[in-house]
Amino acid sequence: MSKTKTNLTSKPKVTVALEKCRGAFISVGFFSLFINLLMLTGPLFMLQVYDRVLASKSLPTLTALVILIAALFLFLGLLEMVRTRILARIADKINTDLRNTSLSATIKHSVIQTPNVGTQPIRDLETLKNFVGSQGPSTLFDLPWTPIYLAVNFMLHWVLGVFSVLATLFLIILSIINEVLTKPRTEEAMTKSMHTSMIAEETKQNAEILQAMGMEKNILSRWEKLQADASKAHLALSNISSTFTSLSKSVRMLLQSCTLAVGAVLVIEGLISPGSMIAASIILTRALAPIDQSIAQWRNFANARKAYHRLKMFLGDEDLTEPQMALPEPTGKITVEKLFIAPPGIKTPVLRSVDFTLTPGEALGVLGPTGAGKSCLARALIGTWGPLSGAVRLDGATLDQWNPDQLGPAMGYLPQSVELLSGTLKENIARFTPEPDPEKIVKAAVLANVHELVLSLPDGYDTVLGEGGHKLSGGQKQRIGLARALFNDPCYIILDEPNSNLDAEGEAALTKAIATAKQNGQTIVVVAHRPSALQACDKVLFLREGKQLAFGPRDEVLSKILANPQDKATQQDKQTEVQS
Repeated sequence: MSKTKTNLTSKPKVTVALEKCRGAFISVGFFSLFINLLMLTGPLFMLQVYDRVLASKSLPTLTALVILIAALFLFLGLLEMVRTRILARIADKINTDLRNTSLSATIKHSVIQTPNVGTQPIRDLETLKNFVGSQGPSTLFDLPWTPIYLAVNFMLHWVLGVFSVLATLFLIILSIINEVLTKPRTEEAMTKSMHTSMIAEETKQNAEILQAMGMEKNILSRWEKLQADASKAHLALSNISSTFTSLSKSVRMLLQSCTLAVGAVLVIEGLISPGSMIAASIILTRALAPIDQSIAQWRNFANARKAYHRLKMFLGDEDLTEPQMALPEPTGKITVEKLFIAPPGIKTPVLRSVDFTLTPGEALGVLGPTGAGKSCLARALIGTWGPLSGAVRLDGATLDQWNPDQLGPAMGYLPQSVELLSGTLKENIARFTPEPDPEKIVKAAVLANVHELVLSLPDGYDTVLGEGGHKLSGGQKQRIGLARALFNDPCYIILDEPNSNLDAEGEAALTKAIATAKQNGQTIVVVAHRPSALQACDKVLFLREGKQLAFGPRDEVLSKILANPQDKATQQDKQTEVQS
């Protein structure tokens, strides 16, 4: 049966990662308790100096107070350091728990072609990690202490308390206005930044086309406009944020001075002591500091909140179900049952009612004109596109019933466009398997007729590919990709247009590799536009306009295709193949 999930108990993965750090967050709150209590050290010291030391002119008392306050401030600094380090470790823990998941989400959304995602999950995790490791969370833990500081001012005198409350409410109103004005601009700025990042990635991937076809100037003009729009949005956001940050700072300093003025009136009236006046001013400054800091951190708050909500959507829920039971090692029997396929997010099928069965050791060729649905079928056969209805079964089990860690090594796949990853040739052929068997790497390379090519390179199998590494031609990439598909003798191999970049020698090697795989009992599906790739195939499936028109022995199906005048585009290729 397919894997199910208990929706009532499942939680978003990012939420689970944060909940795992609950104990550490409680520790931060515990240290914040003592930090904020020690923040009263300064006001109490001033109160004692003005009301006791100056009145008594006692130097021993002053000396004792200085020693005490020095010890308390040193302890305060130690607690601040510990709190900062705990937050840094929480950020690292969250990153450790989610970094693989965020990369997996990036791969998943790329496969299902989710628009405007790209590497956003990775960037959002970085945003969340940076915020948790900053002073932002400390501000959140300090905010609840504002009422306590206000209560202390009430204890000094109710007038000071009322003035402190009014000052606090004024800063809170500024914070609310800041949120209302910055929220839509934050969303706009982030959306435009995401769009420009996607365009930059597309430009990089198509650099040769842009330069060869004289498109660079047009793309630069487009890029300049997009960047200007994004910069304008960020500038508007920055203007509002900086305005409120500066206003908040000025207002806080003004209110501190006004507190001294109110206190001075009370001192003149004989209602409080001079020490209480100074203490009230310092306490109000401390009460307003978290609010002032929250305004300064508002942009970071907003970005982290947006990143958190996107991660909830991108990463999905924690899988709380029992791990899938491992199935017996697959043999390669493929059953396709009344398969209807559509691209992700689309409900109208582009491939309808495909039905066939392959046994281990059989090779199937899939033919059809452009737009027939061949590549859609290939994506369904490897499980990246789920069926609208029907099923693809491997040894009787649908692909989603297999544990991915078991299914992946049992499957070989060569896509139309072969992309190799940064790393050595041997790592790419071995699918980046830790400590792979060198004999299996060489065996796959020999089957793909790429062994001699690899040995001709400067560092052989240790040749580095990717940025700053060796550059391969399209045909060389395809042959390396074929070796990767054949690595470790997978029981089930799908080759999508495997001869699109091959010369006659490469096609001969491809035919030999398919024949060898058949002899080893492996099941092969070859999706091709040219019939030259089907010489070693036993059966042929012919598609046109998303429908299965023929399936059966190779020569029988090819004869039917040749007899059908509607397939003129394919007919010429078939006749060439028959003559050869």
